[in-house]
Amino acid sequence: MQHRQDNYTFLTSAPIPRVIGQMAVPTIISMLVTSLYNIADTFFVGQIDTQSTAAVGVVFAVMAMIHAVGFFFGHGAGNFMARQLGAKNKQAAQHMASTGMAYAILFGVIIAIVGECLLKPIVVMLGSTPTILPYAERYMGIILLGAPIMTASLVLNNQMRFQGNALYAMVGVVSGAVINVALDPIFIFAFGWGVAGAAVATVVSQTCGLLLLIIMNRRCDSIRLHWRMVSFKWRYVQEIVAGGTPSLVRQSVGCIATIMLNVAAGTFGDAAIAAMSIVTRITFVVFSVIIGLGQGFQPLCGFCYGAGNHERVKKAFWFTTAVGTAFLCLCTAAGWLFAEPTIAVFRDDPEVIRVGTEAFKWQLIAYPLGALTMHSNMLLQTIRMPWRANILAAARRGLFFIPLILVLPKAYGLLGVEICQPVCDVLSFMLTLPILFFTLRQLRGGTSEPIRQWQQTNDYQ
Repeated sequence: MQHRQDNYTFLTSAPIPRVIGQMAVPTIISMLVTSLYNIADTFFVGQIDTQSTAAVGVVFAVMAMIHAVGFFFGHGAGNFMARQLGAKNKQAAQHMASTGMAYAILFGVIIAIVGECLLKPIVVMLGSTPTILPYAERYMGIILLGAPIMTASLVLNNQMRFQGNALYAMVGVVSGAVINVALDPIFIFAFGWGVAGAAVATVVSQTCGLLLLIIMNRRCDSIRLHWRMVSFKWRYVQEIVAGGTPSLVRQSVGCIATIMLNVAAGTFGDAAIAAMSIVTRITFVVFSVIIGLGQGFQPLCGFCYGAGNHERVKKAFWFTTAVGTAFLCLCTAAGWLFAEPTIAVFRDDPEVIRVGTEAFKWQLIAYPLGALTMHSNMLLQTIRMPWRANILAAARRGLFFIPLILVLPKAYGLLGVEICQPVCDVLSFMLTLPILFFTLRQLRGGTSEPIRQWQQTNDYQ
């Protein structure tokens, strides 16, 4: 209990730069290392052939969907737990921890079963060409087996993070990723399993990561998971939906956008698919820092919002966004200088390098706008404003991307594919500004309504 009180005091009263630093640095490391699960596969598979590289890019959409389910339950449960712990309502947080995990595992099993039964149709729908199809089927068939493990791992990681135990959560994630990077060359080259070896390495490493997270969860004295605490009351489902839907929307539209990007790029050949896949992975790594920074802000936001300290929430938001924007400006400058060698690291194919370099430079133009857009989405999600959060979550890769990826390639050819994402980033930024400033004006002192309702009804019992 003393540990929980220390977290409460630290998150609600310690200097904001110190809190964000201690919460964000482990989370950023976790996000960067998590991206290695995908980057490592892309790098090592890229040493085989272009078709295998493209296959990993095609199946990335399935990985994104599995992650979407994990983040949905992890963020839905975690945001609620942070607000309740901020309001010193521990019992509701305890029930939500086990409930969120139970639902995540169940949905992970459903994804695995449905995916394996419809393996070939799904791979074709994802944009596989006839030459890529056998590689993508092999890779995805193995990845699906790990779906329940991946969803459970993401939920536990996020629950620990929202309780203020980001460092321990990081240890579990980093350990799993190191195992993944170590196993990739062994399974792919030493055992001669090719693209299937990359998939096996991912599933094995995710399993090890989950086991380590369970150990870390006990070591840091976070809320323990127990089947007796699982609740099927509708109020818990409502809270998961309210706190987790923006993550689900963000991940789901990203999955759809990836599919449509593969289909659009496929018109211009396998090299175009491989190039856009590499650029997507690089951008994912860069923005994993911004996401990790925002996730470092979320525990402070949830605790302080639950405690009614809205002014501290606003100050922390602007500090986090300023740091993120500065980082993206540095990445833009470095990216322009080293665009071509960066793409060449992943695939030594002149056509892949040419297309990838051009697409990467276009995306770099809009990089500095990303921090405010993403952190605004996280703010709205944590303070339980789901409709506004869902709009922003869908904007960058959904509301704007989907219609533009249908129109721009027809008008500008391959250039239309390359410029689609930066155009969407500019439009998303313009949409974010009025929603953000309207929300910040609403944040005044006083007790948060959703917290007060739960305290009055005692519906968590």
